[in-house]
Amino acid sequence: MPSVLPDGEPAPEDGTLPAEALAGAADRPLGFYAHVPYCATRCGYCDFNTYTAAELRGTSRDDYAATFAEEVRLARKVLGDDPREVETVFFGGGTPTLLPAADLGRMLGAIRSEFGLAADAEVTTEANPESVDPAYLAELREAGFNRISFGMQSAREHVLRVLDRTHTPGRPEACVSEAQAAGFAHVNLDLIYGTPGETDDDWRASLVAALGAGPDHVSAYALIVEEGTQLARRIRRGEVPPTDDDVHADRYLIAEEALSAAGMEWYEVSNWAAAGGDAGARCRHNELYWTGADWWGAGPGAHSHVGGVRWWNVKHPAPYAEALAAGRSPAAGREVLTEEDRRVERILLELRLSAGCPLSLLRPAGAEAASRAVGDGLLEGGPYEAGRLVLTLRGRLLADAVVRDLVD
Repeated sequence: MPSVLPDGEPAPEDGTLPAEALAGAADRPLGFYAHVPYCATRCGYCDFNTYTAAELRGTSRDDYAATFAEEVRLARKVLGDDPREVETVFFGGGTPTLLPAADLGRMLGAIRSEFGLAADAEVTTEANPESVDPAYLAELREAGFNRISFGMQSAREHVLRVLDRTHTPGRPEACVSEAQAAGFAHVNLDLIYGTPGETDDDWRASLVAALGAGPDHVSAYALIVEEGTQLARRIRRGEVPPTDDDVHADRYLIAEEALSAAGMEWYEVSNWAAAGGDAGARCRHNELYWTGADWWGAGPGAHSHVGGVRWWNVKHPAPYAEALAAGRSPAAGREVLTEEDRRVERILLELRLSAGCPLSLLRPAGAEAASRAVGDGLLEGGPYEAGRLVLTLRGRLLADAVVRDLVD
């Protein structure tokens, strides 16, 4: 089952935010995350807040677009006369494209109606390769979507089987062409490396297949085995071998070599975009997360952040819908970040970016650690001298350890 929600203080039933959270909001970007919590099957490695048909009690997919629109109207009420148009929208899940394209269009329409979309707004949806066809993609494009992310994971059938992925090899690559033909300006392929049973050659084949399809963005993530998942149980029973950090490091280096040779540049530890000055190839919505901007997360289990206040919704679609039908916020809890919390999070998140984070964020102990990290080849020397902390390639492999030293 999906992972548990964090601890926190009770959230107000009307969703009201502290006045200080809204102060200066006009100077910050605003995005929307739309969570669609439905999947045809549960992948063995997944602990996201998703539900198959058998797990839906007291709710229906047919009603989801209308329920979602209720939360968008709540967001408009909570944010009051906030003048910002929405700069990015990201539909994730789950599998958003299990819903009819018309429903996704209605959900986007609710955001457009209540807030307005910036003229250059980035509007993304995730998609399972087997859940779309050219007609569906054309309908999405007509509704205003201009970026799409396909879950490819691997080009090797035996690797997909371990992950319990249901699409056939080759289908994600075909989807890239179909999306481009439908008019999508930006297309991403998601890959996972380090799956038990995957070899270096398997991983290289996946990279070759992904790049050959011609996306302008590739995300590559190390497989994390989450407790409570089917894959964790299989590893515990000895049915498949455990993951290996050294293997993950080797696969990352293979990815960096292949992607950079193909003209892609890393801009976040796990993300590469087409080089050449088109910043639009980057996922602007994720950059919004990594730079601590404001976003409203609508949907069961979705997380939001506005002006240093973070909150999260109830997880199951039934109580989520019940709360909104009763005129209540579906938030299950929230936390108000302290200045120290926000400082630490800025280091943790911005250090993952190719632009790095300001040296001025560090305390004296962290500054000493930064100097050592430059000497150890974990941080770039030139940016450091200019007052910024930027990871080297070796530093990217050890990013979590570097961050731990810097936040002291």
